[in-house]
Amino acid sequence: MSSDTNMASAEVTLGFLEEAEPWRLRSPQFPSKVGGKPAWLSQTGIPSLPALACEICRLPMVFLLQVYAPISGQDRSFHRTLFLFCCKTPECYAHNDSRCMKVFRSQLHRRNEFYSFDPPPDDEPPNDPEQYQCVLPVSGVKLCWVCGCPGNKACSRCHTVTYCGKHHQTLHWKHTHKKECCSSQVASTVTTSPFLFPESELVTEPEEEEERNKEDTTEAEGGEDTQRIVDCPSLADESALLERDLEEMAMHETEDNKVFQRFKKKIAAEPHQVLRYDRGGSPLWVSSQHIPSDQDIPPCTCGARRIFEFQVMPQLLNSLCVDSTGASIDWGTLVVYTCSDSCNHDDQYCPEVIWKQDFSSDLHTQSKHS
Repeated sequence: MSSDTNMASAEVTLGFLEEAEPWRLRSPQFPSKVGGKPAWLSQTGIPSLPALACEICRLPMVFLLQVYAPISGQDRSFHRTLFLFCCKTPECYAHNDSRCMKVFRSQLHRRNEFYSFDPPPDDEPPNDPEQYQCVLPVSGVKLCWVCGCPGNKACSRCHTVTYCGKHHQTLHWKHTHKKECCSSQVASTVTTSPFLFPESELVTEPEEEEERNKEDTTEAEGGEDTQRIVDCPSLADESALLERDLEEMAMHETEDNKVFQRFKKKIAAEPHQVLRYDRGGSPLWVSSQHIPSDQDIPPCTCGARRIFEFQVMPQLLNSLCVDSTGASIDWGTLVVYTCSDSCNHDDQYCPEVIWKQDFSSDLHTQSKHS
């Protein structure tokens, strides 16, 4: 996505995956992308361990995606990117537990120490200094070979490759580094890591207004029909009592199915969408269960309330190569809430809030990866 794109300009913006040249997914291009290593925005204040550890298993999380989302008319957010990380341990994905996910916000003024004042060129640069981000070019921050996050722990033998911690150093050693250490192969193979998700560009387009209006109209008509059925009197009192009891028993299940059917209908026109962006709008829930109240979403550290910004759809799981015969990472939707003021933190990365909602157990079999 180009630097002059403002995702908040459309009411709802949909995200889709596309292949892209690697240089287009580097920091100077201000990309939105999934997988690979994070293309950090600010080169200072980058989150590292233990901030990037899963709060359940305590292992390092992996970069999932980033969304470039500048705010029009706000100079401090001329460049603005949200970074989402997740745990790769399937057991951490207990029902509706969000502690295996984290999200961070980074923003910069147009005039900053890291990037040109002018938009980046559309042509490939003659030399790509970030082909492998072992060191950030301006700040000199060293990054982990495995995950691309800050890492000052170097291999004790070759002193060439750095890591965020012992866990990733061990992973790399077992994967390839044991054979490559202290050899010329190190420089030629540092661009791959089995820990990372496959890398793709996240391209966007506005949701069709016609589909939104159509869905809203149908929903309203359905509501009227439902009301007429409920108001229709029974032929016998006993039958009415029995019907009422059955309705009360099935009320939760019925409401859950209603929410899920609305979810399916809403995405039917664009079934490959992996992200929905609607800053200040409302998320599209997959279940009537585990929907946060205002009290569940804490205010920003600056005191401003947090608002919905975007959500990650379950369709993304199809592209992450996480399916297995046993347990795997999973979600119904991941909903991101950010500071309504998009406050300034002196180029530091600010933690925001992510809410993981799973499919209801009775709907899971018909909904997973739909």
